[in-house]
Formats: sequence, structure tokens, C-alpha cells
Amino acid sequence: MTAQTPARAELFDCRDAFADEVVELAHADPRVVAVVNDSLGSTKISKLDKLLPDRVINVGIAEQNLVGIGAGLANGGKIPFVSAASPFLSGRALEQIKVDAAYTGANVKLVGVSSGVAYGELGPTHHSIEDIAWTRAIDRLVVIVPADPVDTAQAIRAAHEYEGPVFIRTSRIGVPIVHPEGFRFRIGESVRLRDGDDVTIIANGVVVTRALTAADLLAAEGIEARVINMATVAPIDREAIVSAATETRGIVTVEEAVVGGGLGGAVAEVVVEEAPVRMRLLGFPGFCPTGSPTFLLDHFGMSPDGIAAAAREVIG
Repeated sequence: MTAQTPARAELFDCRDAFADEVVELAHADPRVVAVVNDSLGSTKISKLDKLLPDRVINVGIAEQNLVGIGAGLANGGKIPFVSAASPFLSGRALEQIKVDAAYTGANVKLVGVSSGVAYGELGPTHHSIEDIAWTRAIDRLVVIVPADPVDTAQAIRAAHEYEGPVFIRTSRIGVPIVHPEGFRFRIGESVRLRDGDDVTIIANGVVVTRALTAADLLAAEGIEARVINMATVAPIDREAIVSAATETRGIVTVEEAVVGGGLGGAVAEVVVEEAPVRMRLLGFPGFCPTGSPTFLLDHFGMSPDGIAAAAREVIG
């Protein structure tokens, strides 16, 4: 899908888009419930708790129970949105995500909030940078990393309509709207936010807006960069990747996650099988130091200047 990107200005917290969409779905569908781990405030599910308190189950700080109860509710015909801070949902309950949700095909919607380095100043224990690699390795689990509130709301609605387990990773870092009015999210389908034939930048999550800014910098030098929001990491949009590999001179991937096993790895797997081309994978090399999200992203090469430099390197 190709979209014309709107101007980027006001910043939004995607947790609000998630919670607002769940409230709307709950009003329309009595099967919708929310399950949280003593995190009504941080997940923004307090919005649903105030309006429909009988639709919210708080299991306390017990993430393994969180996912197990969600799977049980799904087996009982409910559509549970199981939400917690992503470092704890994905780290503490990975076995339950694998066995109770994915292996059994339970209709559970897992939402990891405050992902990536959103909790930057709290250090590596609260950084959720391995979650994409972990969840992408699990069979039958859809993995989505929305880029803005429009993307997030559409992804939540698509997850509600999808029969099966879904993991949606959303952040608390403020982001601008990068999708146009009338945008329609579809699982497994990427969105081309900017056309270009020289190099392709594939990103998702909070760094999409940085990729677009990098494309602006490159355009000033006469380099036209294609920018793709690859929100769905599993299943990945192979057609868009092959087109990028064959129609441009190289691919740069950008993600607020470890470079091994995440978006960059997923794109590289398609490239090496279908259409080998020069690539550069931008992300975190491993454990990150304590620091603000902006500092960490910039420090590890994911500033607009850093992304632009990687694009120049790829095309020689």
C-alpha cells in the first residue's frame, strides 16, 4: 500500500489510541475484556475500568497468570486484550505466550505497552528491546509494531477481527501522525509512506518518523529514499521487501529493538532468499545503558542523521 504522508507536528501517546479503541470495541462487543497486571494507569485501561468495570480483570503483578487467564477467557469465548509493560509481558510470561496462546491457537490479544526504551532512565531491566526477536520466533503468533496512533487503533481493531493470538507492541514515547486520513491497516501488509528509487528505509514503531526525516535530509542531496512502515513483522510483507530489493540500490532497516532476530533479521531473511542486495541494519547491539529514549536512539545511530548516513553507505 502507498500512502501520502501528512505533516508531522503534534505528538501522541499510542497507549491512548489502544485504550480508546478497546473501550469502543467493548461497548460494541460483549466478548471483549481487558486483563492487566496491576497496571490500570500505565496501560491506560483505567479508561475502560471507569466505564465498564466488569470487563476488566486485574491479576496483580503476576504476568504468567496474566497470559494464562487470558487464554482461559479466550477458550471460554471471550476476546481478551491482555496488557502489561512489554518488558514484563514478554520476558516473564514468554512460556505462557508460547504454550497457552500460540501453541493452542487461543484468541488472545497481547498488548505490550511502554516498549523499546520508553523506560530509558530505568535501565536495562526495563528496556524491552528483545521482545520482537522473542515473539517473532513463536509459530502462529502475529507480531505488530504500530508507528502512530492511527496505526495503533487500526491494529487493535484488526486484532479484534483476527481469529488467533496477536502480539501488539506499543510505546509511551510521543510520536506524530504519519498515516493519512482514510488509512486502512491490514495484517501482513506494509505501507509505503514515501516513494523513492535510490534506497529503501524500512522501519516500524516510534522510529518511522525518524526515517521520514532522514528521507527529507537525503532528498536535499538529490537522493530519493523510499520509506516503508513495516508494522507487521510476522507475517512479513515479502512482496514489498522484494520490490525494494529489486527497484532500489539497497535497504536500511531501523527498529527500536536489538538488531538480531527483529525487523532487520526478518527483512534480511527475505532478501537473502529472494533478491540479495546491500543492507544496513540499525537497532541496538544488546543491553543499553541508562538514558533517555532520545539519547539512546541517537547514540546507537537511529537519529535522522544516522539513518541518512546508513543510507548513503548502502548505496556507496
